[in-house]
Amino acid sequence: MQESNSGQFRIAHDTLGEIRVPADALWGAQTQRAIGNFPISGRPMPRSVIRTLAMIKLCAAEVNTELGELDRDIAEPIKSAAREVMLGKHDNQFPVDIYQTGSGTSTNMNMNEVLARRAHQLHGDNNRVIHPNDHVNRGQSSNDVMPTAMHLAVLESVDSMLLPALMTLQETLEEKAAAFRDVHKVGRTHLMDAVPLTLGDAFGGYAAQVGYAIARIRQAREGLLELPLGGTAVGTGLNAHPDFARNTIAALTAETDLPLREADNHFEAQGARDAAVQFSGTLKTAAVSLMKISNDLRWMSSGPRTGLSEIRLPEVQPGSSIMPGKINPVIPEAVTMVCARVIGNDAAVTVAGQSGNFELNVMIPLITVALLESVELMANAAQVLASRCVRGIEANTDSLAEQLERSLMSVTALVPEIGYDRASAIAQEAHRSGRSIREVAHERSGLEPGTIDRLLGPSPC
Repeated sequence: MQESNSGQFRIAHDTLGEIRVPADALWGAQTQRAIGNFPISGRPMPRSVIRTLAMIKLCAAEVNTELGELDRDIAEPIKSAAREVMLGKHDNQFPVDIYQTGSGTSTNMNMNEVLARRAHQLHGDNNRVIHPNDHVNRGQSSNDVMPTAMHLAVLESVDSMLLPALMTLQETLEEKAAAFRDVHKVGRTHLMDAVPLTLGDAFGGYAAQVGYAIARIRQAREGLLELPLGGTAVGTGLNAHPDFARNTIAALTAETDLPLREADNHFEAQGARDAAVQFSGTLKTAAVSLMKISNDLRWMSSGPRTGLSEIRLPEVQPGSSIMPGKINPVIPEAVTMVCARVIGNDAAVTVAGQSGNFELNVMIPLITVALLESVELMANAAQVLASRCVRGIEANTDSLAEQLERSLMSVTALVPEIGYDRASAIAQEAHRSGRSIREVAHERSGLEPGTIDRLLGPSPC
């Protein structure tokens, strides 16, 4: 692509003609057109995608050299430029909005142009042109490279952020389950009093939810290890060396230490984004779990005097601008908002996944940013929930004991001895008179006091 300098701008050329580009920009004509075409969100592609896209270009340049597709003196500066991008040295050179062409071509060309120009600067030979399409993009298409970059970015974020955060939350909940194993409380179904359990039982259930979420995410991430690289435009591999995909994926495996593999069917791998949709669904399921846990913590800590007041959450900040002394469950509230966002992102990914038209999905950028946002938000939320909330939870034992003694459903423990109907009559009388089940049972059950205490548990009073 030809260029000429003119003051603060230079004139870049592409197949549509001339366009002015800032003189100090590494990008070229196609990126400049995309900047003008997509002034939509003001949000560029996440840096994690830019990093993995540069990694693909680095590995591709090396493999194309080994296969005789690229001269070494061109490949080496491309690789050096790609390393610089991976290290974040040129982050300001990737301004293209995330809402762009559905294949992500604008971001791919942004990368190709930046690496070509920077490689030319590093090469030092003004007579040797390093071309963004012919050299940097050799053996590739946006259609296979961009979803590959997405898979790599999501995998790295999951492994470095999300799974460790969820494991921390699971461990913290398990610690609380052990600490509360002998603290008894009223169970609730339909928001109504039910039979007793321990606070440890409840927290053990929460820990199990998070554990299952971890297992589901690990299972779903397996689909992202399969890469569409090598399909080029429509899945046929046109213009790519027969060994390009296998060798480049092997190089990416060495770079990432991930067990990556080439797609079994390149037409499926480019026409559909089903693995990403499935993974998004597991993130949604995890969000539903965290929503349930956070809401339970809010309910159990409600009060402190007119609510359930079963547990005390750490007091991390004042809760009201008008009511002195008010403390709110701000950490669980923040987590529930994150969960709502993740659930919304999954809806977006679901719609985007349906937009596979013939041989290409045309909402790749949206799927990419939705998945990465969900991963990052949930990782941060899980970490905050563990460290700023769950770790400091205390049981309000006095309130729990009082509620347990007043609960009508403790009568269920008497059913094997006196039958359902007699137990129901005791519950109705206790409710009508405002007395405890224990008191009425001593009068009407016909059981020995020791048997009543054995079945209902010793009186906390």
